[in-house]
Amino acid sequence: MNIGQAAERSGLPAKTIRYYEEIDLIHPSRAANGYRDYGDQDLHRLCFLQRSRSLGFTIEECRTLLSLYDDEQRASADVKQIAKMKIDLIEKKIKELNSLKSTLSVLVKNCHGDDRPDCPILDDLAGKRSVETI
Repeated sequence: MNIGQAAERSGLPAKTIRYYEEIDLIHPSRAANGYRDYGDQDLHRLCFLQRSRSLGFTIEECRTLLSLYDDEQRASADVKQIAKMKIDLIEKKIKELNSLKSTLSVLVKNCHGDDRPDCPILDDLAGKRSVETI
């Protein structure tokens, strides 16, 4: 199949597929005319990458996961460890986002939002004054 068909079937843009080839994540064969020719195994790897990326795995983590997937002697504990580290990172980001939300909520609560020029949001951003947190 050509890159357009592979893109459609994998849910990835053709540009991303070319990038994955450039960084050696996939290795499509070349037809006699020089065009990329994607087989079922290539499509499977592209779908694997699309799903992995949608779960937040980095390119390097995807590379490791693909390597483990290809290794029939792998230990599932290695795969589980990668997934657990991703969960820990996600939990950390959630805490950071909740903290940002809390701070912004306090600032919005303390802003009159009327025609007056004073604005605690801008004052806080400028470091001029601090609004008490909840």
